[in-house]
Parts: sequence; structure tokens; C-alpha cells
Amino acid sequence: MPSFNNTLISITDKQGNAIAQSSSGAQGFRGSRKSTPFAAQRAAEAVGDKVKMVGIESLEIQVRGPGSGRESAIRGLNSKGFKITKITDVTPIPHNGCRPPKRRRV
Repeated sequence: MPSFNNTLISITDKQGNAIAQSSSGAQGFRGSRKSTPFAAQRAAEAVGDKVKMVGIESLEIQVRGPGSGRESAIRGLNSKGFKITKITDVTPIPHNGCRPPKRRRV
């Protein structure tokens, strides 16, 4: 789940039970470096190592949220030798959700 400030990666089974998870901040990146594509790639590679030990070979990827870490996280998982079968974008889209803050008057 990439955001503008961090990239969260969690691997689950088909029922939604978490197998492994990591984030850019958990890999030692702090502040503005957490939001970089390199940090997202390192987090994905760390999760990939954990999942390889479990014995999973193929992944279906669901990407949620904006941010610069989306493609590089997928690239990091791909570099670990996983067979990626499907990539879907499940970013929630509001149907005119929250009211925006009032306009600034200068």
C-alpha cells in the first residue's frame, strides 16, 4: 500500500491471513527517504526473502494508494524470482467523500 510518505507491503494468502509484512520505515529509512522508490524496492525485497522461506512461488499483486513506490515495489518482488500472475489496482475512489478544507483568503 504505497502512500506519499511511506510504502507498506503485506503478503497474505487467499483467505487474507498475513504471511509477511514490511515497510520502508521498517527497513531503516526515515523522514523523506521513506517515500523514495528505492526504499519501496528494499521493503519489497525484504518481504520477498521472508515469503521465499515459506515456500510461495507465485503472487497476485493488489496495489492500493498513490505514491512513487508502486512500480518499484513490484520490480523488487520480481527481482526475487516470483512468478507474478496478476496485478490489479484496488485504490479506493471516493464518491464525493469528505468535504475539503475551506479556501485560503489572502
